[in-house]
Amino acid sequence: ANRAISGIFYVIVMLLGSSYSNISCSLLFIVLGIISIYEMWKLRKGKNKIIPLLYIVIPFSLIQILCLQFEENWKSNLILFMLILTFTFDTFAYLIGVKYGKNKIMASISPKKSWEGFTGGFIFTIIISYIISQYIFIINMNLAIIISIILPFTATLGDFIESKYKREAKVKDSGNIIPGHGGILDRMDALMITIPTIYILTNYFK
Repeated sequence: ANRAISGIFYVIVMLLGSSYSNISCSLLFIVLGIISIYEMWKLRKGKNKIIPLLYIVIPFSLIQILCLQFEENWKSNLILFMLILTFTFDTFAYLIGVKYGKNKIMASISPKKSWEGFTGGFIFTIIISYIISQYIFIINMNLAIIISIILPFTATLGDFIESKYKREAKVKDSGNIIPGHGGILDRMDALMITIPTIYILTNYFK
């Protein structure tokens, strides 16, 4: 129950903070960025920190630029769109993976990630992307389709990178700030590769 409540609270804070105003969006990701940097610093104690910290600093810097472009309506929608799709992919990949997952993607790094879960998450991500871009808010249709196809791969890659760092540090979670979920980095890992990818795509689709 605690896991479900804290998970719902986290999602609400993320969605409201990122969509309310450019200031709330900026502050939200500054706070999350600082906590993520601290958690990674602890994970890499006694080890090389440059690349692991760049893995966090680059996406959190780029999302600040997207937050500042908030007055362009579709840009604020874009951050919200990215978060909703990430939550959709994570949720359905987890649910389908738990029920049907037999073929592991990389068991040595993340034993719970399966191809069945990935495929389920992928399908639901595309469905939700279509519904949002058609009926809920303004976003370039071509961009929406491309993001929905790419995001499951970038989310999974970001997750694997963080899992590798946790495995090297011999810990299950990056922290314990979110009851039942671990640290902020455990929830943000799926965005670490997704944010730079979407940033590049938005500049292409200007």
